[in-house]
Amino acid sequence: MPQDKQQAPFLRLQHVSKTFPGVNALQDISFDVCAGEVHALIGENGAGKSTLIKVLSGVYQPDPGAVIEIEGERVSSLTPIEAMRKGIIVIFQDFSLFPTLTVKENIAFSEQVDKGNKLVDWKGVEKTARKAIEELGVNIDLNARINTLSTAKQQLVAIARALVYDAKLLVMDEPTSALSSGEVDALFRIVDRLRSRGMAIIFISHKLDELFRIADRMTVLRDGTLVGSAPTQEMDRKKLISMMVGREISEEHMAGSHIGDPILEVKNISKQGNFQNISFTLKRGEVLGITGLVGAGRTEMVRALFGLNHPDSGEIYMEGKPIAPKSPAEAQQLGIAFVPESRQTEGLILQQNAENNITLSILRTLTGAGGLIRFPLRRTRAQELIKDLNVKPPYPDMDAAKFSGGNQQKIVVAKWLATNPKVLIVDEPTNGIDVGSKSEIHRLLRDLADQGMAVIMVSSELPEIFSISDRILVMRRGRITGEFDGATATQEMLMEKAVLSSPAS
Repeated sequence: MPQDKQQAPFLRLQHVSKTFPGVNALQDISFDVCAGEVHALIGENGAGKSTLIKVLSGVYQPDPGAVIEIEGERVSSLTPIEAMRKGIIVIFQDFSLFPTLTVKENIAFSEQVDKGNKLVDWKGVEKTARKAIEELGVNIDLNARINTLSTAKQQLVAIARALVYDAKLLVMDEPTSALSSGEVDALFRIVDRLRSRGMAIIFISHKLDELFRIADRMTVLRDGTLVGSAPTQEMDRKKLISMMVGREISEEHMAGSHIGDPILEVKNISKQGNFQNISFTLKRGEVLGITGLVGAGRTEMVRALFGLNHPDSGEIYMEGKPIAPKSPAEAQQLGIAFVPESRQTEGLILQQNAENNITLSILRTLTGAGGLIRFPLRRTRAQELIKDLNVKPPYPDMDAAKFSGGNQQKIVVAKWLATNPKVLIVDEPTNGIDVGSKSEIHRLLRDLADQGMAVIMVSSELPEIFSISDRILVMRRGRITGEFDGATATQEMLMEKAVLSSPAS
């Protein structure tokens, strides 16, 4: 919630540039964040946000001529240790926790290291951790191992650890990417509490609706340059998107133009503890959106269609014939493709290049005599898909890990388009992707449907569901609770079915 009176800047950066060989990652950036404010740092993937954060946290040294001031004092150079001692703490998306240690061990680890004692002061560990958790006003078992906690609770542990460091500036990088709406609300209450105590917070997110809820001020970067900075009340969604991408992006509903006959029919499939009595029909040329709260059973259900979570009962028909895929290989042979929610852990081999990732699903079709891969044919097929999906940069030899999130997602989609599927299932297709890349992914899915492919899109983001869905199914507690026309559905209608409804009859 915006503050009526903005306090003095805790951190001020002026004329910050950062050059790598052949790349101007940052160009003459001036940026500040005040005590007691939430400052949103916004931009597409590759805009320079990560580089700027690494400069202010001491990971990168800026080019000569930069000025860094912390609490009014000019700092000649900044290392990660010095930044932390001055109260600058970054919580990255992976939280950087020790998964096999307990909550209290993770929270108090740095304090114990700083003391330099040969033996661990376990009473001190308990006291430090309990104090930090109580300051947040949450209840977490201090003896629980991190790998047994939900993502939301792991994030709270990371924030508690920051309090032990006596954080004065907390940087939160995509903090809501894996949280349900209820967990987001709980996180925002904690952010409000920290802000009211005078902590400065830099909030990085691609979810624009959340930024308008939580941020006091917004700063936009594009291509390593500062586009502008303004109080949130002076911004609106259209202006913000235009600043981010340098052009206007339509958020109107993209309706299907060639919806045909049914291709996939699901009848009363159930799996104990996952989903119950799921029935629906999918048509050629249609985008079927499936939404609901986290834990509603959406992912478990679509994974069943791809042979990853075989149902206990029910029937599935493909083009009128009964099918029961028990593996992804079987599903692929039937013409079903699946883009998983986690592109980095399930969709890609990050250490392999784009060509290898794209052609992984069709290697058998690219072999010649003796089972040897026909490398020119593989390169040609990869280059065709890279061009068709507008992957940037269009380098088949570049490792997947080096592409932006949006382009990584395009590579995963390309891998499955190479199989010429009849049904494409995409789970959270734009999670962690900037608004410009989101628009490209939405247009790509819409174009594939218009060419005759049937698409199932699972998403927690209602604007995404509304953007291209011809029909929308809502799930709650493993059951379908509502079905709507994509062109006429409203957020209120969907949320009522996601939160309050009994299963549809």
